[in-house]
Amino acid sequence: MSNSPEGIRLQKVLSSAGVASRRAAEDLIDQGRVSVDGKVVREQGMRVDPQTAVIHVDGARVIVRDDRVYLALNKPKGVLSTMDDERNRPCVGDYVRDRADKLFHVGRLDADTEGLLLLTNDGDLAHRLMHPSFEVLKTYLAEVPGPVGRDVGKRLRDGVMLEDGPARVDSFRMVDNFAGKALVEVVLHEGRKHIVRRMLEEVGHPVLKLVRTQIGDVYLGNQRPGSIRSLNRPEVGSLYKSVGL
Repeated sequence: MSNSPEGIRLQKVLSSAGVASRRAAEDLIDQGRVSVDGKVVREQGMRVDPQTAVIHVDGARVIVRDDRVYLALNKPKGVLSTMDDERNRPCVGDYVRDRADKLFHVGRLDADTEGLLLLTNDGDLAHRLMHPSFEVLKTYLAEVPGPVGRDVGKRLRDGVMLEDGPARVDSFRMVDNFAGKALVEVVLHEGRKHIVRRMLEEVGHPVLKLVRTQIGDVYLGNQRPGSIRSLNRPEVGSLYKSVGL
């Protein structure tokens, strides 16, 4: 950690990042709740370079670079998880064509799956979110033929054997039953292709409709299909925390 004479005062950086007012940021520093590059800062007036400094408040990463973009897209059914398609089929890239930033999608949703897809230009975060070793949880709502037996959840939690090896969910619960169908929630950190569809089919309940509703602590909520929103500071911080950054 270095006090950069060419940098910006830490309390101003925190204020610009939306953490707190400058006066409140000074209080955070006095209380030892701010760290820069892994070391707690208690002195006022320290200068940092927002392009290189790694800043945490209460253990949560604060994104201070103004060139970083973090977006949540509610991907509609029929849209490919690619930034371009040589056959001009609808794709994720269509939704960000007018943006100057070079963005890429974090992971994929197959064309028939709807829901939450993250877009960013932060390669380090994206790589970690996609890497299975960090076990970032993803939540899906699946409509399947019903009724669903009481043993299905246990089978999925214990693990089922697929053609490319065993797979298990982190949690499973019944959400609703209606007219020969059921709505179930599946939470897992697996990222293999069509993993949710394949697991549910293996236990006798092929997916009729699938929506991803959550990644880590980022929720789809009531976001309309095809709409994009910027992640807020706590959401970005939670993603960084989930992958150890």
